[in-house]
Amino acid sequence: MRYFLTGRLPKVTSILLVESGTRGLVEGLIGGLRETWGDQIQIDLVTCYATLPKGFEAHNTRVYRVGDYRGRAARGRLYGELGCNRYALVGIICSSEIVMAKWKWALALRIPAKLFIINENGDYFWVDRVHLDTIRRFVLLRSGLAGSGAVRTLVRLISFPFTLLYLLLYATSAHARRAWHKN
Repeated sequence: MRYFLTGRLPKVTSILLVESGTRGLVEGLIGGLRETWGDQIQIDLVTCYATLPKGFEAHNTRVYRVGDYRGRAARGRLYGELGCNRYALVGIICSSEIVMAKWKWALALRIPAKLFIINENGDYFWVDRVHLDTIRRFVLLRSGLAGSGAVRTLVRLISFPFTLLYLLLYATSAHARRAWHKN
């Protein structure tokens, strides 16, 4: 991940999209990316799906399927190959689905490119120092610590140790009574 300390965008030569969510998100994003950066821009894809999303068929696109890279050596080979492609931008989908969660964060950290996060609405924001407030709100929302769910989440967090202690004491007493009555 590069360009975190600056809001500056690099010269966009190629983009890597990590399809880690609903297929419709990537399909809806392709048109906007091509409109913004031009039709000639190289957009490659890392996916877990067997077929290509709409919008990728007409263009020369490299597709990397994570199923083809099982094992530590194969993953290292993929990271190396993607690093050699010198992507300017890496986009990862962070919707409410847990699809390729480990892959997308490993790729975001290992690929030396400017990172942007795509939410479930198809909107995206840059991951850099300039957008720290947006990132903070996004993390709070995803973790359940924003809005009406914040109080409920905090109560669960605070009550967890007491609930666990109660359950352990109850189980201990139940097993002790059973052992006592058995003798």
